[in-house]
Amino acid sequence: MTARTYSIVIPIYNEHETIPTLFERVRAVIDGFDGAAEVILVDDGSADDSWRMLIDLHARDPRFKALSLSRNFGHQVAVTAGLDHARGDAVMVLDGDLQDPPEVLPALIQRWKEGYDVVYAVRTKRKENFVKRAAYALFYRILKQLSDLDIPLDSGDFCLMDRKVLTAMKLLPERNRFVRGIRTWVGYRQTGCVYERDRRFAGDSKYTLAKLMGLAYDGIFSVSTLPLRVAVYLGFSLSGLAVMGACWVVYEKIFRGIALVGWPSTMTVMTLLGGFILSTLGVIGEYVSRIYQEVKQRPLYLLKGKMGYEDTSVP
Repeated sequence: MTARTYSIVIPIYNEHETIPTLFERVRAVIDGFDGAAEVILVDDGSADDSWRMLIDLHARDPRFKALSLSRNFGHQVAVTAGLDHARGDAVMVLDGDLQDPPEVLPALIQRWKEGYDVVYAVRTKRKENFVKRAAYALFYRILKQLSDLDIPLDSGDFCLMDRKVLTAMKLLPERNRFVRGIRTWVGYRQTGCVYERDRRFAGDSKYTLAKLMGLAYDGIFSVSTLPLRVAVYLGFSLSGLAVMGACWVVYEKIFRGIALVGWPSTMTVMTLLGGFILSTLGVIGEYVSRIYQEVKQRPLYLLKGKMGYEDTSVP
């Protein structure tokens, strides 16, 4: 058998407080691998000295490679950039804030050796505040109900993928990236591996409420057309209610001689219909905006620097 090779993709955004400990913990883990390993650290347009620190890491250990994006393109694009440059037989994705423990990686590799093509980490416990835990739990359950795919509950981007899975994912170049949705879509033999998600090691979370909402939007609209169908169902339902209401008005006038009047009821119905129309247009607009992003065919990201690669030229 040829020796196995491993790649670990880690997106980095303003993580200067975490990088030294991340380096030590990841290096200790890959030292125990049964094959050669590379660690691809993707600097997603950090405003601090993260890139300089990544250069220093490569000087200390050439297995640690680095990519620098020209600006902050977002977590999912940073992960995609790392996956594009990964060369291992097994490719793992790990967050740079140490909430996903690197020490879990050998467990993912063991399941891969058992014949699974994708091993996704399933969070059994989150060591975060109640509001964030509740928000994540709600998001995953809503996503599962809305999605056309069977996306596992409480599983994020922390995973291991076989090379053939990564090759298949590269055939899906959509601009609005939702990596775990794409990972589910390509199929192959998948399984979960449970772990406890740690608190953030240092600093503040880079995922603001707006970014979390953006991720939720990308997740729902990338893997589901149900919002459009719901709009259709609501439209038919309201139309049916309007027809029944009209029949009732006619009945009261003809058979009982009662003319139904009422400004408040009229305004209520108009407001309801107006809100429905605007919300439906919003749903349609969301899908249209994604079509617009796709047809422009812009690159997902631009690199301004590489470290640890033979070809260090960038566009």
